[in-house]
Amino acid sequence: MQHRYIGKTGLRVTPICLGTMTFGSQSSKKEAFAIMDKAYERGINFFDTAELYPVPPNAKDAGRTEEWIGEWLKGKQRDSLIIASKVAGAANGWFVPPIRHGMTAIDRFHIKKAVEGSLKRLGTEYIDLYQMHWPDTLVPKEESLQAFDELVKEGKVRYIGTSNDSAYGLTKANEIAKYEGTARFESIQNNFSLNNPRFLDELAHVCREEKISLLPYSPIAGGVLSGKYNAKFYPENARFSSYIQSTNPRVKAQAQRFINDRALEATQKYVDLAKEYGMHPVTLAVAWSMHFDFVASTIIGARTPEQLDPSFDAFDVKLEDEILQKIKQIQSEILYPMG
Repeated sequence: MQHRYIGKTGLRVTPICLGTMTFGSQSSKKEAFAIMDKAYERGINFFDTAELYPVPPNAKDAGRTEEWIGEWLKGKQRDSLIIASKVAGAANGWFVPPIRHGMTAIDRFHIKKAVEGSLKRLGTEYIDLYQMHWPDTLVPKEESLQAFDELVKEGKVRYIGTSNDSAYGLTKANEIAKYEGTARFESIQNNFSLNNPRFLDELAHVCREEKISLLPYSPIAGGVLSGKYNAKFYPENARFSSYIQSTNPRVKAQAQRFINDRALEATQKYVDLAKEYGMHPVTLAVAWSMHFDFVASTIIGARTPEQLDPSFDAFDVKLEDEILQKIKQIQSEILYPMG
């Protein structure tokens, strides 16, 4: 299997990364372990998690995903795996993303507190890639970067990255890091899919010029691009099927962003396109994400081990110009279906 480097680092990762955000909510412990086993046996060496997982986030379950990964890691050769996690910045171990309410901040105190919790739950002495889960617009970037740099110097973190960030935020942070002589963001983890290609507008240019890697999440738009939400009835045990019925307005709004008339119209076009070329729509979506030169590793998720198969099939797919042009045509006809 080919490997790619993240940014300017020594982190050599597989083109597919296993995302774990549903471990402890949609996936049981037995299912989570089976998913990790299957990915590991397939050769996947890159696993992504966060202190607040599983999703949808709530105070009772926060941290469970890291605990399960920590249990699974026991007996594994630690240096055979690249483990990424994220700090959300919760003083009391919990927060309501992405609004601070005076309790969260990506400042020195919260970063140090968060990493100690993640290290303990993961049962490891270091995290390979430690990411800022959401940008903090109030805490000075200098303080955040200095705190991250201290973790690198202490050996608790190898490299740092950001997530859900903008072209301005990423560029500003790394210019500060250059000026201050601290560790810089080597990666950015943003939503990027056939239904959400906004990264191509500005951030792709920043990544190429500055040698920063994108780690795209939701490459199948939370399962939407599989086509399962285009049926007459939403499928049972599917994430957005439960989200859409939630009484939590934040959770409901997230579902409506992914599932709307324009998103489903675009999805149907991609489903038809995948069928035309003899592949699963999930395989098409993952292969499209993987083919960009600024992408180091595409983060996939699964509720069961079987759901990994069409994503893994993307390893053997090379998208030719003809199908890429057809994808561009769909994206020009239905511009930004996720808003």
